[in-house]
Order: sequence, then structure tokens, then C-alpha cells
Amino acid sequence: AALTVRPGERFVVETEDCYSGNLRTPKDRFTKAMWPTVNPATGPIAISGARPGQTLRVDILRIRTRDHAVMCVERGAGALAAHIRGIETTIHPIRKGMLAVRAGLSVRVRPMIGVIGCAPAGKAVPTGTPGEHGGNMDCNDIRAGVSVYLPVAAPGALLAMGDIHAVMGDGEVCICGAEVSGEITARAALLKSALPTPCVETKTHLLFIGSALKLDDCERIVLAKAHRFLTECEGLGANDAARMMSLLGDLRVCQVVDPLKTMKFAVPKSALRRWQPA
Repeated sequence: AALTVRPGERFVVETEDCYSGNLRTPKDRFTKAMWPTVNPATGPIAISGARPGQTLRVDILRIRTRDHAVMCVERGAGALAAHIRGIETTIHPIRKGMLAVRAGLSVRVRPMIGVIGCAPAGKAVPTGTPGEHGGNMDCNDIRAGVSVYLPVAAPGALLAMGDIHAVMGDGEVCICGAEVSGEITARAALLKSALPTPCVETKTHLLFIGSALKLDDCERIVLAKAHRFLTECEGLGANDAARMMSLLGDLRVCQVVDPLKTMKFAVPKSALRRWQPA
């Protein structure tokens, strides 16, 4: 491990942008030779006492970004490919919490983490790929002030994270957000929990996350996780859980451009009877 921390101990992770810092000016272009360096994740970070079968909760305390972000739009980037002309790299200054998109248009910075996960069981998974271990989920809700729940599959958990976006909409439809390097301040805790993972807890919701080749399969995964949580952890009957999900839950897309697509299903905490933050 590159670092070992105790449960409850704060730690800071420095991260490079998803292009590993290779795109610095509008003249730089993404090439096939750069693929092995895409989506670097800083780590592994060992959590003292972590054992397979436990759940790791990672509290995201702070995200700091550099003063500029980069985007590279190119043909072949998902469903927008047919509408993109050539390759274009753009550099976006960040000043006073605002990111300049183009002349006359700036948007508020809302930093989020694209890649966060523990070492998976079995074969290694590239950091550009999401899965049940976490990884490149590109969940727009993983921001400062939330907690991310991940399965521990290896001794020490071996946590890694990176791929900060200064701004990114759900879907990441042109294959990138405002890619930026920065620092993440976090804290980890070990739990014995039946909570289906990966899961993100915000102030108001629990979001169950799943990835697959097709969005239809992502939907089945996240709905099954939410239903299992409501029946096994909240004690609802199967039909009551389904009714609650249809009335109060929100099914959303995280991203559609990675090797596997990712969706999330949001359950409002106000409707839960037993859930208590650990």
C-alpha cells in the first residue's frame, strides 16, 4: 500500500486529472498511446483492520481543485460521436468558484469524484471501468459532505480514488466532464453492514449504484439493490417496498461512456424507519 490509515483518521489524496496531465494546451491531443494512463486513481490506501466481508465507508470531507480544467471532445465519444467534428482540446480557467465554458458563459464549480473504489475480488479491474467494487462510476453525487459505501474484498480494503471533475452533468455524454487535478480530504470507517454496495449517502438520500454493458441491465441491478435494502434492512414487505420505490424513488443515469454504463437509484432518507448514519 502507498499509505496506511486508521479508521477515523483524516487523510489527504492528491490526484491527477483523467488525462494524467498530458493535455496542457489547446494544441495537445489525446492519442491511443495515452489509453493506459487514463483515469489514474491514487492509492492503494490500506485501512487498518479491514477484512473481506466488511463494508468500508469513506466520508468525503473536502475537494480542492486546481485553477483550470481540461476537456477533450472527439469523434467516437459515445452517442454524440456523429455530431462531433474532429478532436478539440479546451482549457477552462476556474476563478472565484466559476468555470469559464466559453466567452460570456461561466458555470459554478461543483467538484465531484469520478473514480473511487476498493480492490476487487479476483482479477484486477482497470481504473477506467466501474463495477461492484466501485471504480469509474462517475456518480455526480460523490461530492464533499457525502459518504461512499464500498465492499471490502481484500485485506486492508486497498482504497483508491481520483478523476475529479470541476463540473459534470449526469451522463457525462461527451465522454468527459471538466477534468481537473486536485486534493481530496477523506476519512474511512469499517462497518458490519447489510447495505448493498456501492452506495452513496447524501444529506437527503441513499443512492444505490450498479454498472453493466446495457442500461436495461443497470436498471435491474440498482432496483434489486434498493428493493433488497428496503425489505432486508427496513423490514418492508416485498410489495410495500416496490410501491415505495415507485412513489418516492428516482432512477437516474450516472454515465453512458465508460466500458460499462452506470445508473443510480435514489431513496429518500425521510421515508426510512430504521436507517441511522453509522
